[in-house]
Amino acid sequence: MRDGALLVNAGRGGLVVTEDLVAELRGGRLYAALDVTAPEPLPAGHPLWSAPGLLLTRTPPGRNGTPPARAMALAKAQLVRYAAGEPLVNVIGGEGY
Repeated sequence: MRDGALLVNAGRGGLVVTEDLVAELRGGRLYAALDVTAPEPLPAGHPLWSAPGLLLTRTPPGRNGTPPARAMALAKAQLVRYAAGEPLVNVIGGEGY
């Protein structure tokens, strides 16, 4: 990649050699935006957390195939409300979309 290039990875964390990317970021040669990493989730203290020139987004909970307990509880409560003919909570209006 050319100096000053921006690497964007939103596919698979394993497509990027993390150690090499960290070295290039620290050297100031590249910038990066990552939505996925290897490993995922990143452990505390991982070099990517402190790498300069990096935009690191977090993977939404449940995207790994296991929905979080809170989301499951909300979905269950919504179904109960719907079945009882009660108003749903956390409804987003369609205005502006």
